[in-house]
Amino acid sequence: MTNRLSRLLSERDWLLADGATGTNLFNMGLASGDAPELWNVEETDKIRALYQGAVDAGSDIFLTNSFGGNASRLKLHDAQDRVGELNRAAAEIAREVADASGRDIVVAGSVGPTGELLEPVGTLTHAGAVEMFEEAGAALLEGGADVLWVETISSQEEMEAAADAFARLDAPWCGTMSFDTAGRTMMGVTSTGLAGIMTGFEHAPLAFGANCGVGASDLLRTMLGMAEVTGATPLIAKGNAGIPKYHDGHIHYDGTPELMADYAVLARDCGAKIIGGCCGTMPEHLRAMRAALEATPPGPRPTLETIEARLGGFSSASDGVSGDTPEAPKRERRRRRA
Repeated sequence: MTNRLSRLLSERDWLLADGATGTNLFNMGLASGDAPELWNVEETDKIRALYQGAVDAGSDIFLTNSFGGNASRLKLHDAQDRVGELNRAAAEIAREVADASGRDIVVAGSVGPTGELLEPVGTLTHAGAVEMFEEAGAALLEGGADVLWVETISSQEEMEAAADAFARLDAPWCGTMSFDTAGRTMMGVTSTGLAGIMTGFEHAPLAFGANCGVGASDLLRTMLGMAEVTGATPLIAKGNAGIPKYHDGHIHYDGTPELMADYAVLARDCGAKIIGGCCGTMPEHLRAMRAALEATPPGPRPTLETIEARLGGFSSASDGVSGDTPEAPKRERRRRRA
């Protein structure tokens, strides 16, 4: 399948993705609990500025403001009938920004989790999840997205539903999970387990990997696990800008641009080809990441000791694959990509 992303992946040693959506929008005035997707039609200048910030910082890929743009999540805001409208608007603004940049930039249609538990743990059926993902993805493609990008997934069942939806759309796609529970997702998937899931799909993703999670160190430990068992499929690393801390009534991520520059180089050396940030990652972080990737030649695959020394310690002793690991929890908490 040939498209803008697959072509760039064949031409480049690495691609810089974008940073946070929620953190940037909160700084623009989005209130906690509000649906960011409504801003695609109510605050279009701010969404354009969100995208432009990533482009100006040097991103080769940026995600649309549509993480919660599915019927289940939008129902919380009485907007479940506006999936098509809001997602198309998110992608249309993104396409305008990308096309005006003068560079070859990939618009990735962000597709977040449904916020519900799938059978057999929950009540959402596979068919129901596929329908939600298909509706969300179709609107993003209509709006001009180059690729669909499902992110912050915790369960194998939900990733399978997304893959089936994108196959029905015959759409190129990428997928990432969040490994935030002692090296595993909250529903028990390991780094090597994700590699097995993603490489087993008939309608295969163009790239896959990890986003969000706990901190940059943990995410890179996850990347090392994937790289050991993954074949030719490019890997994605989108780690948080440090650790969140509560200060003066706001959540602040303590990762500096210098730390994220180190993270970006280490992510590349761990095997990632698409490198970006998640929660807390601002344009200043992205600029430092791009400069470091351009200036620093590739190095050997880093050891865990190197990662810890440069980025800080791990949140747990376990990587989720070896040693003692917790049982998968019974419930999956809802969250938004910040």
